Amino acid sequence: MVWKPNVTVAAIAERDGEFLFVEELTEFGACFNQPAGHLEASESILAGVVRETLEETAYHFKPEAVVGVYHWHYPDRNLTYLRFAFCGTITGHEVDRKLDKGIIRAVWYTPGEIRALIKRHRSPLVMQCVDDYLQGKRFPLELLTHYD
Repeated sequence: MVWKPNVTVAAIAERDGEFLFVEELTEFGACFNQPAGHLEASESILAGVVRETLEETAYHFKPEAVVGVYHWHYPDRNLTYLRFAFCGTITGHEVDRKLDKGIIRAVWYTPGEIRALIKRHRSPLVMQCVDDYLQGKRFPLELLTHYD
């Protein structure tokens, strides 16, 4: 049997001390997450985080640094995730854009508000990404290479 992780990307966008989050419907109810999702076939990691952010929040995201690469095994589902998290800036907003299926809303939260919702986070990676960002973890985008 060949093991393959689920590769995901996540955007960490801060504006005036608040972070862009999504509230989304899952099989376990409404959860909170950074704008995040699965990388598509032949898509670069950077293109994936830009696309996922737009689809889930209607905000245009420009990645500026890698915050971290996270490996998490979800024991209840026997799935392993490999998450690439980026920080960057919001460069625009499509107010009338329809959000992805399952997304309830995009919302801006302070770190305290995010921590207060920890029991409703999609995974333990959500808070870890915010904490790493707040600790100043930044790595150059040049760490990533995409071959066409």
